[in-house]
Amino acid sequence: MSPHLEIALFTPHSALPAQNSGASRLELCRSRSSDGLTPLLSSLTTLRPVITIPIHVMIRPHSLSFHYSDSDFILMKNGILEFKDNGADGFVFGILDEGNRVDVERCRELVKLAGGTKCTFHRAFDTVIRERGVGEGMEELEKIIECGFTSVLTSGGGMNAWEGRGVIKKLVAKATGRIEILVGGGVRANNLAELKGDIGNVGVGWHTSAVMDGGEEASEDEVRALRKMVDSF
Repeated sequence: MSPHLEIALFTPHSALPAQNSGASRLELCRSRSSDGLTPLLSSLTTLRPVITIPIHVMIRPHSLSFHYSDSDFILMKNGILEFKDNGADGFVFGILDEGNRVDVERCRELVKLAGGTKCTFHRAFDTVIRERGVGEGMEELEKIIECGFTSVLTSGGGMNAWEGRGVIKKLVAKATGRIEILVGGGVRANNLAELKGDIGNVGVGWHTSAVMDGGEEASEDEVRALRKMVDSF
């Protein structure tokens, strides 16, 4: 079975074209300029009748940091319940403590609230690696696994996946198939083969917005090219 090709959707208009061009999973969010925030519920309810591949919803109330107040956390819990009741197949979130380590207690609570749907720890993990170092990042990966996440989205702490590919390779080896390492950050058809060559293709998935024009819409041609490459590995 080919690895996942997950397309980040900043607008619901990209969903059907992405699905038809070969996406195997969608990450539904909004605001590309903020690197993704919790979408409107109406985005999911509009898409659910026409999208047959899994839709994972980002739960991120603001872009100020990955530290959340009690009121933020209530919004996150309510968001998971609301989106789950309306057909979300999974969730994408991540919470750090003030020391930029994984907030195990809160993350575990949200995973439990998700009720068995798949959960991805998002690129808050890259902040862990940048702030705490690669060694501690490996230790924090264990905490993410213990919380019950099924994937971790990462650029290896780099500004993009190409820059962080060496660390990503170490994460894949550390994970040993216990969690999907979802490679993201500037993944495009023109660098995917080289990324795969450096990182490998076992225990990984590939994540991209497939935006090619600086806007928010995924390019059908880019998704199609990525799908063809992933299937050829």
